[in-house]
Amino acid sequence: MRGKDVYLKILVDFLIAICVLLVLIFVVPKAIKFFLPFVIGWIIAMIANPVVKFLEKKVKIVRKHSSAIFIILSLAAVISLCYFGISFLGRQVIALITDLPAIFNRFQNQLAATEENMAGVYSMMPADAKAFIDDISNNLMTYLGKAISNASKFSAADAGSLMKNVAETFLMAIITFMSAYFFIADRDKLMKGIKDLTPDSLQERVTLIKNNFTMAIGGYFKAQFKIMLIMVVILFVGFEILQIDYSFLLALGIAFLDFLPVFGTGTVIFPWAVIDLFSGNYFEAACLVVIYLVCQVIRQILQPKMVGDSIGLSPLSTLLFMFVGYQVKGVLGMIIGIPIGMAVINLYKAGLFDKLIQGLKIMIHDINEFRKY
Repeated sequence: MRGKDVYLKILVDFLIAICVLLVLIFVVPKAIKFFLPFVIGWIIAMIANPVVKFLEKKVKIVRKHSSAIFIILSLAAVISLCYFGISFLGRQVIALITDLPAIFNRFQNQLAATEENMAGVYSMMPADAKAFIDDISNNLMTYLGKAISNASKFSAADAGSLMKNVAETFLMAIITFMSAYFFIADRDKLMKGIKDLTPDSLQERVTLIKNNFTMAIGGYFKAQFKIMLIMVVILFVGFEILQIDYSFLLALGIAFLDFLPVFGTGTVIFPWAVIDLFSGNYFEAACLVVIYLVCQVIRQILQPKMVGDSIGLSPLSTLLFMFVGYQVKGVLGMIIGIPIGMAVINLYKAGLFDKLIQGLKIMIHDINEFRKY
């Protein structure tokens, strides 16, 4: 049997690991939410820093001046983009809300045409299958009716709440960009201060964790956002060719579903194509299938290059991390579960957990030896 000191060290390692895990799960998300403008400012600062360094070396501009120039230009670009984007989307959303009753009526008519065309098949179905289909249809119509009714109500109180949210968002944006400027201007001092506060024995591990999470999470989301933008363009062009109303909103919504790990473009396009097919709208159904196939081909071509092998997760591991993320933080957890899983796997391969695993093996071995008689 080993000495007590060995078991004490193993116990301390496990307690530290448990404390770190609890902090990451319960404290860090709340801290990020509380300091969100500063977190976003830090991300902007990390993106801007290479440009600032280039200006320092090539143009010989002082860091504080180059930071100010970059932040002002970024602020102007973001404000312009937000203004035109929100104006366009706002007009589309208002028009969609106004047009919802007419869309609901068209959808009802299309479902009626589908039921009429499927009458022969429906009559041959067992009673249980008929009841199941009727329940789905009734529940769908009831849900859509309630959603349209709620979306059509917009009171003065809602308008006041909206204005309050806009004002708060504007304030948070100012704080975000100011913090980004200070993070860029004083980056070297901040990094030196953090390094001085970090014990030498932890610096190597902290650097390893930081690099892995930056590579996994940053690389994953950067690639997925690029793919999402390409999906928006393909879907928008396809819907415009078919002369579908609110094509950009639809393209944006379906591309966001495609961004989510479990869903995809087929979540919306397949049921839509099936309804078109059985209601007699064969051309639109065929075009929707073509749009879906184009999206899938483009995704399969781009994903290996942008994300691909860098994911480093087996399908089972991917599913596991998605499930754990969903259980911890819902849909948001499901989205970030995969890149966090990538980082954990990479840290395991780098040997960060070797000491814990070795301690666990020692404990199990000694317990089994103690049980022998």
